[in-house]
Amino acid sequence: MNCDFDRIIDRRQTCSVKWDFNQKIFGCEDILPLWVADMDFQAPEAVIEALVNRAKHGIFGYSDGMDDYYESLSTWMHEHHGWEIQRDWVSFSPGIVFALYQLVRSLTKPGDKILLQSPVYPPFFKAVKNNGRELVNSQLRFTQGRYTMDFEDLEKKFSSGVKMMILCNPHNPVGRVWEREELDRLGQLCLAHDVLVISDEIHGDLIYQGHRHIPFAALSSELALKSIVCTAPSKTFNLAGLQTSNLIIPNPEYRQAFQETRDLTGIHNPNVFGITALEAAYRHGGDWLNQLMVYLQGNVEFIMSSLDSVPQLQAVRPEGTYLMWLDFRELGMEPKELQKFLVHKAGVGLNPGFQFGPGGDGFARLNIGCSRSLLEEGFERIRVAIDGLG
Repeated sequence: MNCDFDRIIDRRQTCSVKWDFNQKIFGCEDILPLWVADMDFQAPEAVIEALVNRAKHGIFGYSDGMDDYYESLSTWMHEHHGWEIQRDWVSFSPGIVFALYQLVRSLTKPGDKILLQSPVYPPFFKAVKNNGRELVNSQLRFTQGRYTMDFEDLEKKFSSGVKMMILCNPHNPVGRVWEREELDRLGQLCLAHDVLVISDEIHGDLIYQGHRHIPFAALSSELALKSIVCTAPSKTFNLAGLQTSNLIIPNPEYRQAFQETRDLTGIHNPNVFGITALEAAYRHGGDWLNQLMVYLQGNVEFIMSSLDSVPQLQAVRPEGTYLMWLDFRELGMEPKELQKFLVHKAGVGLNPGFQFGPGGDGFARLNIGCSRSLLEEGFERIRVAIDGLG
């Protein structure tokens, strides 16, 4: 079935965080929202049909994943990422941000050092600081339009007593899909300094041609026992509102610690519709995903080719995700001044770069998971606003 990603679906009045809360989030109602990481596309038809059929059953009692749930997840990991996982490695979580908080609490102690690589997804910072741990940052290097890990700085920081690292793989917001050589080098440093790696791989299915996602725990049996992979169908198939995620934890001690901490919050079984959607997506969503990635690649090419018309604006070409990291530094604006300009002069809602930590000032995150016509409108608004600066 051919998917029509050009179709515009009105999301207003659907309790959409992206479309229904502009005034609350940006202080301005009349803007085009191109920020929070969900897409403006319908989920695969097979997922919609499965949910409708489940709803028609009419009974929505307590639920849990059965054999089909785990089989669909393990088959997807094997076929798409070449990783063989075992059923007992899998632990449910309603979301990865929730899981990060619980992992920090269950596997580190107050005051322990936890390392991040900024600019990075803002909730990472809160998961560390709100739990009374010490944040250690190793800022990514940005040279010739591409981000890389600073391995010398990583080794120095690890030597200071870091206990845990939260890795973003692929990286949000800069769009890097870390290569095997990079991950291997990172893994060896972590083993040498006894650093536990929590790898957020929620964008791991959204990979552009020429790149390949490698689950961190799949690098070696040794690293599998020293890492936890966080995954979900939510970004891949636009299912975030169903709040169904999975942690893949090969180490039984880590798995037990996480489950005990999670259970203390009162969280237990997954959402019945989340179970249904996950099974249908992983079993029948492959062709939809292939078509999505072709469409998203076209959106990337549109942005990159349009930059010639705005010499003051640059963009980092993503290797994965449906997010693009825009560089507004040539405008010479202070971070909050830039955000005010984008909202009130350009009329677009983007994620301000300063929220992503050191290295984010002067940047903004653009969500390209939308129809080409909406993306064109958003870019044109930005172009006109910049031209108006004189």
